[in-house]
Amino acid sequence: MAEHCDLALAIQKVTEEIVLKMAAEAKRLTGSKNICLAGGVALNCVANGKLLREGIFDDMWIQPAASDAGGALGAAYCAYHIYFNKPRTADNKTDKMKGSYLGPQFSDLDIQLTEKRYKGVSTYFENTEDLCRMVAGLLDEGKVVGWFQGRMEWGPRALGNRSIISDARKPDIQKKLNLKIKFREGFRPFAPSVLIEDVGVYFDFEKSSPYMLLIADVKQKRRKPLPEGYHALPWRDKLYYLRSDLPAITHIDYSARLQTVHRDTNPLYWQLINTFKERTGYGVIVNTSFNVRGEPIVCNPDDAYRCFMRTEMDYLVMGRFVFDKEKQPEWPEKVDEKDLHGID
Repeated sequence: MAEHCDLALAIQKVTEEIVLKMAAEAKRLTGSKNICLAGGVALNCVANGKLLREGIFDDMWIQPAASDAGGALGAAYCAYHIYFNKPRTADNKTDKMKGSYLGPQFSDLDIQLTEKRYKGVSTYFENTEDLCRMVAGLLDEGKVVGWFQGRMEWGPRALGNRSIISDARKPDIQKKLNLKIKFREGFRPFAPSVLIEDVGVYFDFEKSSPYMLLIADVKQKRRKPLPEGYHALPWRDKLYYLRSDLPAITHIDYSARLQTVHRDTNPLYWQLINTFKERTGYGVIVNTSFNVRGEPIVCNPDDAYRCFMRTEMDYLVMGRFVFDKEKQPEWPEKVDEKDLHGID
């Protein structure tokens, strides 16, 4: 395993070096103060974070579907602008991706049909204020919640509409999410969703990262000092050492892959985190994609309910319907973690 880790680190270092050199050359050729990134390598959050910290450019924008999907969108816009001679509408103020919430959405009726199909049991909330207060309380209690809302995200990151969420302050959340819900290696890190207004409270970061494509360091004042003999400890002991007051999202090097949450692009997710802040004083939670290892992110209510029942998630929130795992009928399918490629 050590050899694989060494190889992965070497590839990452070479990738970062190449990205920085290409960016510097682009700056030399164009003189631009800004840079736009796309392509699969643009999903490399660590390289992106280092490029931003280098200060080569004043600002950086990364296509949230930075892969062939994003390339297709670029090709369509290129034809629209060049071939059809249509004007570009960028105003340097508004992100036309609208938070990347461009996928399908589903109605209350769709959710009710799924509930009926599986004989599920839910509680309906008449308003989002009561819903957010209830869910914020669940998070504060250490519960893990499947959060299914509005339009699905377009791209590989769950950004608060097809997410599994929990409390970043809880020491056991990282391990629980990995082994009991995601069915993957216990060392895998998780990302924070943080209110854009509070990002500087928790991270050495002054910009926005709405698409979870940048790495930032946890602020020094939030870190816990390493114990004597830390570097001689086994890797598992290193991994689960509480390195900050947000242990579920603090990587072993004190970094985090953060998503800034904006009221104008996702008002309900912003409201939930703000309600959690009002209750706990923390404007940040854990956010990971609503799926298990080897499966795509859930798209529709049927996907969400089945994933919820096949894992140890405590609650599922679809729209304003809240499903408590303990109140659901017994799930007929017996899930073998090995079938879901979980290892540890």
